[in-house]
Amino acid sequence: MTAVLAGRAAIVTGGSHGLGLEIARAYVAAGARVLVCARDADALARARSELESLARDRTSVATITADVAEPDAVEGLVGHAIERFSRVHVLVNNAGIYGPKGLTEDVSWDEWEHAVRVNLFGSVLCSRAVLPHFRENGYGKIIQLSGGGATSPLPRLSAYAASKAAVVRFAETLAEELRGTGIDVNAVAPGALNTRLLDEVLEAGPGRVGTSFYGRAVEQRASGGTPLDEAARLAVFLGSGASDGITGKLISAPWDPWEELPSHTDDLESTDVYTLRRIVPTDRGLSWS
Repeated sequence: MTAVLAGRAAIVTGGSHGLGLEIARAYVAAGARVLVCARDADALARARSELESLARDRTSVATITADVAEPDAVEGLVGHAIERFSRVHVLVNNAGIYGPKGLTEDVSWDEWEHAVRVNLFGSVLCSRAVLPHFRENGYGKIIQLSGGGATSPLPRLSAYAASKAAVVRFAETLAEELRGTGIDVNAVAPGALNTRLLDEVLEAGPGRVGTSFYGRAVEQRASGGTPLDEAARLAVFLGSGASDGITGKLISAPWDPWEELPSHTDDLESTDVYTLRRIVPTDRGLSWS
């Protein structure tokens, strides 16, 4: 990977394992300075050791233990990144959890609420914390990791589905608030990943997640799922200057021709391509007077 992020600094939340760690690896390989946060201090230490071994300069990698659902922790996270790197260019909101699995009326309300706090509130809090710095510098990139719940119902995973749909609409809304400021906001649909979230589904079993979803998870585990590096490469693109002006979009790592998007910026700005929208009868060839 070429050093397309040389001179840039990024915050990657939930970066101690899975996709977050893969994105952090890709950012380091692309020349970025990276601050990774996670709640698990031991996993974070292992991630830091690996990232330092990949970096051209060990000082370009930093970590901090933080819970993105806690406002004070988020303020400390962003403050530490600015203090460490002087300038931050990219925020990758990757931290997320499935939350409770089961029928909405049966699952723990505390667990349901906690999933929304991590997935939605965590993304909003991190964005709020970094925006004054981005506005001051007239530039910034916010990259939100989406999930399957953003574009289709996920029975028995209602907290995850609702929160992931919400973060995509939040990204679209924030992008509109920031038009003309030099700050781009986009969401990434990473595809079906074989991470520990998949392990949770398989461990929960068909009784809690439903036979259909469980069956798809079994097939995904056997097939290998979408490679993590596809979403990581898209995250690098969206954090680089090549994506300047592309904002307010939900982009699929495995399915969309995202490398070609710089040549379609006028169409992207003037249409609702790659956005969440309501389907009306005429969209399906129906005429209901």
